[in-house]
Amino acid sequence: MAEKFLGENIKKLGFGFMRLPMNGQEIDIEQTKKMVDTYMSKGFTYFDTAYVYIGGKSEVAIKEAVTDRYPRDSFQVASKLPLWMCEKPEDMQKYFDESCRRAGIDFYDFYLMHAMDAGRIEAAEKLKAWDFMKELKAQGKVKHIGFSFHDSAEVLETALKKYPETEFVQLQINYADWEDEKVQARECYELAMKYDVPVIVMEPVKGGSLASLAPSTQQVFKNANPDASVASWAMRYAASFDKITTVLSGMSNEEQLNDNVSFMEDFVPLNDEERKVVAEVVEILDNTPTIPCTTCKYCVDGCPQSINIPGILGAMNTYTLYDNLNSAKGGYNWSTNEGGKASACIDCGACEEQCPQHIDIMDELKKAASLFE
Repeated sequence: MAEKFLGENIKKLGFGFMRLPMNGQEIDIEQTKKMVDTYMSKGFTYFDTAYVYIGGKSEVAIKEAVTDRYPRDSFQVASKLPLWMCEKPEDMQKYFDESCRRAGIDFYDFYLMHAMDAGRIEAAEKLKAWDFMKELKAQGKVKHIGFSFHDSAEVLETALKKYPETEFVQLQINYADWEDEKVQARECYELAMKYDVPVIVMEPVKGGSLASLAPSTQQVFKNANPDASVASWAMRYAASFDKITTVLSGMSNEEQLNDNVSFMEDFVPLNDEERKVVAEVVEILDNTPTIPCTTCKYCVDGCPQSINIPGILGAMNTYTLYDNLNSAKGGYNWSTNEGGKASACIDCGACEEQCPQHIDIMDELKKAASLFE
């Protein structure tokens, strides 16, 4: 059957090699192989990796679990070019060649400029990165070129205009972020449709958060369909839009994979009644009391400990909304990577004096320290 859009014939569950099962710091390759075997046996074929995932071990896992064990024409594999690591044009070739070597392949089916935003669009221009991508395609080393994206809809339109040869774009789409002012998932998706560019969906379960909602919120889904997993609602929501090439899921164990293939093997889009259920959950999330931080950063300017207060409060809100400690802790660690931790607060009160929302910041930092450190 001829494709109406790129990837129409690809089954709508993509295997993301970013959150693989681990044994300490090493990938559990035997469990990964079992997961790949189950995935492939159900007719799924799309694997997603990147040069930087798991410190470079992700692409190696692709070789060990997929390319060494299956015919090359039986699957698609995507990887990504880390533009922020490229100081000169020759670096792009170096990273691409290393990605191919690690993954044990001669070509990538899909190759992306990784995590594009306004700054990286500017860097791509200086490096002539898009010319490099087009040359890879001309040489047959890449079948399809695109980019993953993390910025506003306005910046996305700039990119789509600047790169008219874009064959696909990878966007963060899930029901919690659909109307989010920061992510702008709806606006970004609509722009992709305006420019007739198919979409690969990332973060459909929002880093696992939409699989571990607060019990009372989960009950809304369970009342509607007791047999369906909470994660299945998020996955099917993302896969139900038009011109979706595939929906990536970073599966960390066999249980998650088995759940995903159970409802995606014979994928059925959400119906109107199911959409109403999702809308009810979104309304609950929107009305859940959270710390009213607007990330104005007034509190940061005068902090003698250089604490990233908005980032920490955001992690607290993630925990409140999604009851997912691991995800919230990940956000906390990211936010405090270059600044002071919550426990570094010396109770000077400078932050609270500056806060337009009158948040009890010092108390919240103590809670954060207790939760995340």
